[in-house]
Order: sequence, then structure tokens, then C-alpha cells
Amino acid sequence: MRTPLRGALRLPFDPLLLLATVGLAAISLTAIGVSTQDDIPGDPWYYLTRQAVFFAVGLVLVVVISRLDYSGLRQAKYLIYGGMLLLTASTIFFGTVTRGSRRALDLPFYQVQPSELGKVFLIIALAAFAVDRARRLRERETTAILVLLALVPAALVMIQPDLGSALVYVVVVLAILFAAGTSWKHFAGLAAVTAAAVAIALVAAPITGVTLLHEYQVERLTSFLHPSGDPGDAGYQQNQAGIAIGAGQKTGRGSAATQTRLNFLPEHHTDFVFAVVGERWGFVGAALVLSLYALLIWRGLRILTMAKNLFGALLAAGIVAMLMFQVFVNVGMNIGIMPITGIPLPLMSYGGSSVLTTLIAVGLLQSIYAQGRAAASQKGRVTAT
Repeated sequence: MRTPLRGALRLPFDPLLLLATVGLAAISLTAIGVSTQDDIPGDPWYYLTRQAVFFAVGLVLVVVISRLDYSGLRQAKYLIYGGMLLLTASTIFFGTVTRGSRRALDLPFYQVQPSELGKVFLIIALAAFAVDRARRLRERETTAILVLLALVPAALVMIQPDLGSALVYVVVVLAILFAAGTSWKHFAGLAAVTAAAVAIALVAAPITGVTLLHEYQVERLTSFLHPSGDPGDAGYQQNQAGIAIGAGQKTGRGSAATQTRLNFLPEHHTDFVFAVVGERWGFVGAALVLSLYALLIWRGLRILTMAKNLFGALLAAGIVAMLMFQVFVNVGMNIGIMPITGIPLPLMSYGGSSVLTTLIAVGLLQSIYAQGRAAASQKGRVTAT
């Protein structure tokens, strides 16, 4: 007699999703390894070793989560949402100050960034709350509730300040609303409110002496329009990233990648790791990375259509939107078409919280895939009989 556990262990992985994940992890380790050897005197493998540990732990999480029925998370939505708010709020008061921001909590062996983990927690909570109102998804009240649930943690993250993660939270709720079938009129209203908020934050508030955004945040949001206007300050990072990518040409400069090796390129293991790939491996390397992201996102969209229930479909929609937005913004700021917002490149940028968050999301996609395949198979057997 086959036990439920033995049957669960035979649930399949999506092989293409796994290929994209492992491929990006391998490129990340290679890029970080070659670009940070001189960053920590006496410990050339400091960043590489830690990134490898993050990936090892994360891949274990992928396997474990993929073997669980994601539907059970719906019952824990209040705990997940409340825990996310508690962690995010505690960061404001007890977080470690780094470069003027409080974004991380110090643990004995690890520095956790709640705003990163909050991305996937918010997706789970919003999807669950949306399913609870499945019969009222097109009502304005439902849209208002879901948007408010997203704006509360987004506001807490903005206080840290972490503009990039706050933007991801907003994108996530919009994606879930879209997947849930929200009326276009609601999106038009949200667009109008967003435009008004941006105008107030960037124009009206400064005139009245109220500061909603820090000066450096305003510079980052506007400097990409004229990066050569202040090449030594606000536009420095994007100029150096552009030089690095351009210098890579078709096949890259290899060990002669001076922008990275001589430390002209800032944050080359985090925000600008894509520029490292472009300089060292050129168009070929950059195209490979983007192809793997395309594969990852395509499989996420395919899994969305395979979900056995609405909760799984909304989870997949939120995850895909999170990945797409982060890839678009990060690559965009590397090539100078998007402002610098501190959004990491999923599975590429150095950082334990970012890596683990993305791999937890991948594990959820694998769980949705496995449960969808199992439900389709069971339905086929029932129909056959």
C-alpha cells in the first residue's frame, strides 16, 4: 500500500524551472568569485563562500517546500501577515544601521533583512485574503482592502528607508489584483492616485518644506535621466556600469576587466553584478543571463495556468511579478534606462535574504507545479474510470 508520504516524495519538479534556477546560481557564484577577490584583504573568498552557503540552504528549502501542499499556507495568513509587520517594524527600532539605513536585524550567525523576506510573505498573505473574497473580487471594497494590506508594510519599509522593496510590494499587489480579475476601472483609479502621490512627494511636499523622500533618493530617481550631468556624484554608478558593459563588447574582457578589478564599478557584487557579467563575458554572458531569466519567468507563467486552485494561481502571479519587476529594474539601472533603487538582481546579487527569499518563491512555484500535476493526473484517472 502506498503511503501519502511516499506518494508526495514522487511529486515531480519542473525541470526547466530548476535548470534556470541552478544556472543563475552558478553564474552568480562565478561572477561574485571573480569580482570580489580583492575586496576583503586576507580573505579572497569571503563573499563567494557565504553566497555558496546561502544557495545551499536555499536549495534545501526549495526541495522541502516543493514537497508540501502550498494550500495549507492559506490558513496561516494572519500569522504570516502579522509576523511580516512585526519583523519589519522591529527593524526600524532595532535594526543595524548601514549607510544611513536600518534594513537588517543581527542574528547570531546571520543578518536577516525582513523587507526581502516580506516580499514572499506579502504574496502569500494577499493571495489568501483575495481567495477569502473570491465571490467579491471585482468589488471596489476588495481592491481597497488588498491595496491597503500592501501599503502598510510598504510604508514601514519606506521608513527604513528602502524604496526598492516598497516598490516591489506595490507591484505585487497590482499583479495579484490583475490575476484576480479586478476591473480596469479600479486600475485607472489607482493610477490616478499614484500619479498624485508622486507629484506630492517630488514637487508639492518639498515646496512646503516637508521631506517625504531623502535627498539621495530623489537624486537616484532623477539622475538616470541625465547621468552625465553629475558624473562624479549622482550619476557615477550608472556611468561606471555603462562603461563596464560597453567595454565587454561581444565576448567580454575576461581577467582584463579593469572596471571591476580596479574597483571603479561600485557595488559590483550586489546592485551592479549584471555589469560584472557584461564586462567579463560580454554580450554572450549577458544574453545567457537574460535567457535564463526569460526561462524562469516563462515557467512561472506556465505554472500559473497549471495551478489546481485560485490560491495557487494568485501565488504564482505574485511571484512572477516580483521576479519580473526586480529583473527589469536592476538590469535597467545597469544599462542606464532605470533609476537606481537598490533592488537586487534575483539569484545573482550577493545577499542571504535576497537569495533565500527568491528560492523560497521558487519552492512555492515547484509546489504549485507538483500539486497541479497531481490534481490533473487524478482528474484524468477519475474521468477514465
